[in-house]
Amino acid sequence: MPVDRLQVSRRGFLGLGVAAGVVTLTACGSSSSGSAAGPLVMTVWGGDTDRKAYQARIDLLVKKYPELKVKLQLIPSDSYPQKVQTMIAGGNGPDIMQVAESVNTYAGKNQLLPLDDLARKAGLDAGQRFGSVGSIYTYEDELYAIPDRSGAMIVYYNKELFEKKGIKAPSAEWTWDDALAAFKELTVPGRQWGYGGAGWWPQWWSLVYQNGGAIIDADGRPAVDSDEAIEALQWAGDLVFKHKVVPSAKDYADMGADIGGDQAFANRKVAVNATGFWAIAGLTETKFAWDIAPLWRGKKQAVSAFGSGLAVSRTSKQADNAFKAIDFLTSPEAQQVIISSGEDVPANLEVQKSDAFLKPAWMKTQVDMGVFAESSEFVFRAPFIPEWNEMQAAIESGLADFWLGKERSAAKALTALQKNLESLIKSAG
Repeated sequence: MPVDRLQVSRRGFLGLGVAAGVVTLTACGSSSSGSAAGPLVMTVWGGDTDRKAYQARIDLLVKKYPELKVKLQLIPSDSYPQKVQTMIAGGNGPDIMQVAESVNTYAGKNQLLPLDDLARKAGLDAGQRFGSVGSIYTYEDELYAIPDRSGAMIVYYNKELFEKKGIKAPSAEWTWDDALAAFKELTVPGRQWGYGGAGWWPQWWSLVYQNGGAIIDADGRPAVDSDEAIEALQWAGDLVFKHKVVPSAKDYADMGADIGGDQAFANRKVAVNATGFWAIAGLTETKFAWDIAPLWRGKKQAVSAFGSGLAVSRTSKQADNAFKAIDFLTSPEAQQVIISSGEDVPANLEVQKSDAFLKPAWMKTQVDMGVFAESSEFVFRAPFIPEWNEMQAAIESGLADFWLGKERSAAKALTALQKNLESLIKSAG
């Protein structure tokens, strides 16, 4: 299994965080002068931290707009897609719903309301408010969700090891060659590795896009057998099996059950790890000096982003009020709560650049939080196609032998995968 496929604490993507059941919370604002409108229903997934953070933001919303009522439903992540689709199919979908990579699974089934007109009416400029991630939740040139939480994948590095070896800290100007040279210097065979690995799709996809390639091309066709994608995947695989600067699957297994790059970094088994914001929580009590940096570059800068957006279901009878709520929930005032709770990275760029985020009250060590805003400029638009889940299953199965070292050729692995994806994904052409 590729490195980090066993992450259990990721907060950004759908399927992470576990709730014991559907928890319903209501923020009760008074109805506007005789209005008979019922409460807006807002569905999200996650755990207790998410429940508290969303509810605190809803409370701010209702305080500002007393005419609105909002009922928050926290649904277990593993049953979330089925639950909300059942609600929508029954004509009783949530007014506001959290979405992530599967956004266009819903949009492709006509289950979400396009938001462009509502955004224009509200004066919400997604590009201005969120930067490059403003258009990440689009399908066939229409916007279907407003970014709510969004932090780029970043580099965690062991400052003590870097200083001991006299290696300059990672930066956005590092090249693949710079990264490999550092990983080699930081590797102690059998005991310590320079890098946690790039076997998780946000990691190796970032390399593909850095190399000028794509997973799905501009015409909607799979493109994993391109020279650019093959070269990127081969580089990632060679880190494990040729240069041995990344732990193999066996090396990770020897470290303990369910160990991936995040835990290996915290345990000082790897010197560098590329992952998301959530890893900070497990490092606040560490006894060694660490910091974060932007991901290095290839032919150009490109990096994955983790996050989720807020959408309006097609069956909502209060679309205007739902968007009014989304507009506020993604505003600086409401997004500050995401910081104070330590829940995630707020998608709002103004908030990412605020002192509250750069120096959060809960941070116990000096960390360069400005890396998130810097990295937001490099985020590539991932192909959140309707066949997202099927595509991911095909990729995981198709590259299993490659990541285990049974098939060392990226060209062979990706050529076979290309054929599978072509039979699976409908071309936009």
